[in-house]
Amino acid sequence: MRISIVGSGYVGTTVAACFADLGHDVINIDIDETVVETINAGEAPIHEEGLSELIVEHAGPEGTGRLRATTDYDAVVDTKVTFLCLPTPQNDDGSIDLSIMEAGASQLGETLADAADWHTVVVKSTVVPGSTPDTITPILEVESGKTAGEDFGVGMNPEFLREGTAVHDFLNPDKVVLGADDDRALEDMRSVFDPLVEAADAPVVETDTRTAEMIKYANNSFLAAKVSLINDIGNICKELGVDAYEVADAIGLDDRISEQFLQSGVGFGGSCFPKDVRAIISAAEGTGYDPAVLNAAIDVNNRQPERLVALLADHLDGEFEGAQIAVLGLAFKPGTDDMRNSRAIPVIRDLQARGATVTAYDPVAADNAPDYVDDVTYADSAAAALEGADGAVIVTDWDEFAALDEEFDAMATPIVVDGRRIIERRDGIVYEGLTW
Repeated sequence: MRISIVGSGYVGTTVAACFADLGHDVINIDIDETVVETINAGEAPIHEEGLSELIVEHAGPEGTGRLRATTDYDAVVDTKVTFLCLPTPQNDDGSIDLSIMEAGASQLGETLADAADWHTVVVKSTVVPGSTPDTITPILEVESGKTAGEDFGVGMNPEFLREGTAVHDFLNPDKVVLGADDDRALEDMRSVFDPLVEAADAPVVETDTRTAEMIKYANNSFLAAKVSLINDIGNICKELGVDAYEVADAIGLDDRISEQFLQSGVGFGGSCFPKDVRAIISAAEGTGYDPAVLNAAIDVNNRQPERLVALLADHLDGEFEGAQIAVLGLAFKPGTDDMRNSRAIPVIRDLQARGATVTAYDPVAADNAPDYVDDVTYADSAAAALEGADGAVIVTDWDEFAALDEEFDAMATPIVVDGRRIIERRDGIVYEGLTW
């Protein structure tokens, strides 16, 4: 099938490349000419495992030709289904900002005015329940002069992709959620996903658009609450002299709980959990309901970076003025260069506020860091960051940090606070765990 993807960020680019790999002819539409040129040259515009290989295979001069990019919305007319994969950032009050989605829907609607055949528009961006039928669909109708359900279809297909493993997650889904309010749109969505469902033997959930929107928020909110709960338990374990990871290993054997997302530490970050939980909190409060558990999940998560710095302060007698601190890990998780809501940001700001100078290292995210923190020296290796340091904190659990050994010998004061329990401990170094 010929499909179009509006947006070429982490989700849009991954989805476009994966659909091409499934055999569809895909056109990726974005307003950023540099991104478009990068894709058409057969290169990935973002760091994501497995993505470069797919783009090389299907885009660029040596590719299959099943993937190409453009800035021209008119390309939509030659496709049957369009996925909206645009950013939905949060406002200062935590509510969702639909302005980018609305602009994209407006341009798409203008294009659909010239479409002679039925076309289905699928919202893939994360939007609060009601956004697709109450906001996006009316814009498409006004700008196209057509009626949803009669002249074109509208659907909602939430994504469940983890940065760093997004390609694998797309091609090996634990579920595919198809939300639509008319049968024809649902049938188009089935046709798009049939090759994936057949190849991955994935369960399919078919529902209406509002429910599909809510499934994404419920999914992320549950996982975020699970992370904060194990961190709360881990903090208690720390105070009581109990190893939280032994506790987590034991309770994770309960199949009602499972071991996933039970790694206590410095907390969650990224573009999804913090934004999505705050957005659904805002939506709930808009109805007059106080979502106490979700508010607590955010509160616990916000406190974890403070606890990390406080533990280091205890070993430095509370004195950071003039101290050189190494921060290992800047990305919000390993496998990506994304720093949005990274726990490294509040850690670095707290250290600086206490008078410390910060030298940081991350294998892929250092180039993005200046957009989030100031006055940081960036080292080209973990060893360089640790040299002469009065203390170190581990914020991101990159595998290479687990192998650090003699690198710690170069520290002025060998004190390491591990926020992810990844470092192999040895004699001669003072190690402190956030929750152990």
